Amino acid sequence: MIAKESTGKTDIYDIADRLWETADELRANSHLKAGDYSVPVLGLIFLKFADSRFAKAEAGLAGSSTGRRQIGKANYQAKGVLYLPPVSRFANLLLLKEGDNLGKAINDAMAAIEDENPGLKGVLPRTYQALSNSTLVSLLRSVNAILGDIDGDAFGKVYEYFLGKFAVAEGSKGGEYFTPSPIVQLIVEIIEPFNGKILDPACGSGGMFVQSARFVDEHRNGKTGRLSIYGQERVDETVRLCKMNLAVHGLEGQISQSNTYYEDPFKSAGKFDYVMANPPFNVNKIDKPKLEGDKRFPFELPKADNGNYIWIQAFYSALNDTGRAGFVMANSAADAGGTELEIRKKLIAEKAVDVIVAVGSNFFYTVTLPVTLWFLDRGKRGNDREDQVLFIDARKVFRQIDRSHRDWTPEQIEFLANIARLYRGEAVESTSSQKLMAAAFGDGLYADVPGLCAVVTLDRIEQQGWSLNPGRYVGLPEAEDDGIDFRTRLEELNGELATLSLAAAALQEQIAANVTELLR
Repeated sequence: MIAKESTGKTDIYDIADRLWETADELRANSHLKAGDYSVPVLGLIFLKFADSRFAKAEAGLAGSSTGRRQIGKANYQAKGVLYLPPVSRFANLLLLKEGDNLGKAINDAMAAIEDENPGLKGVLPRTYQALSNSTLVSLLRSVNAILGDIDGDAFGKVYEYFLGKFAVAEGSKGGEYFTPSPIVQLIVEIIEPFNGKILDPACGSGGMFVQSARFVDEHRNGKTGRLSIYGQERVDETVRLCKMNLAVHGLEGQISQSNTYYEDPFKSAGKFDYVMANPPFNVNKIDKPKLEGDKRFPFELPKADNGNYIWIQAFYSALNDTGRAGFVMANSAADAGGTELEIRKKLIAEKAVDVIVAVGSNFFYTVTLPVTLWFLDRGKRGNDREDQVLFIDARKVFRQIDRSHRDWTPEQIEFLANIARLYRGEAVESTSSQKLMAAAFGDGLYADVPGLCAVVTLDRIEQQGWSLNPGRYVGLPEAEDDGIDFRTRLEELNGELATLSLAAAALQEQIAANVTELLR
């Protein structure tokens, strides 16, 4: 089901699996739906993470106090650790008995953390009194026992794992806040966010930010890279999930609860180095008169009752002169007509469209339809790529997880990102994709591969009606020569067809005879 990832002694996903099984069994024996249960469970994972970091800092600070200088909140905050008052310590919650009001105690613990750490004000869940005492006792013990030996980034991975599991359990609602990690990883690998301001105007639970920060950590090479995080999310509960997700990964950012169609809290036009997003597709009934004159929509507002090209313009306009964007988009946007076609023509004429990737079906937990990844690069104007677009057809690149879900392996993600790197003249990554790269690009240089990738000029795109559908350009993979003479093979197939036709006729006669016998 899931590729195992081991860090030293600890198999993170085995731990996450065990905790999920425990939590899901408790939910099944309660009156709660997955949507009611997800936030409290994620809150306890967060609390255990905060407690683990606090305990380590506490041990490190022990002995450094003097009669005149006592250890206090400022000492913990100087280490980048959330300060936890005694009422919020996990060990103290475990001492509570089943007869105590556990729901109120955990609510109070969360409130106390917010009081001591203003950046989390209004973020942590306070719904624990909706769960029975017996469920809370089991949850506290399970979280403590199963997550007791992990630290650092492992907590973040468990949190991400649970976000994905709850997204599946909640169906379409889950899809609103969670983008599968392989999709996010490929977007990050292609736009390469390293230093600067990053915006996600449909940030959900913050997965784009987490993967971007991970990219920075993995590509430092002695350099200093820092991202300033900005996000917008319409749903209040999802804003809280996002802020907890950032905190559990040791990140901070400005996350605004706002409706991106009508609100622009960061005055985004031209401000950002990177934009990443998985917006809702094909949204209708947007109040377009409210958008008239907004700098975020420089080309025009589409007449179609569809929000796709409103989102696309918001992503494009937020970029500065060297900015890059990567986002998920409905397949239909690549060939949309009418005013959407006119907007697409203007976008292509601006020489900002850089890479388009077709993704196969069943990558998302809540919809089976294929999608397209769009990548913009406003910094390519003036270089040798300005009149070109790289198209990648990745519909046949996947790992089958189960009957209805697919993803990419780390090797496949690196391979697809390396195609973009070759196209840009950048050094490729060779952590795991060497075999795939050798098979497709044996000499280490970019070349069109039929059925996989093609670099296309803007003139040819115009000839194709300004379509950004990779299938129009990459063609079909070359058929393998099986070494059999065509005439010989055709004669064999014709003989097989004649034999099957005779057998079918005989079978039809037998069926007719049987029916006649039954009707006598």
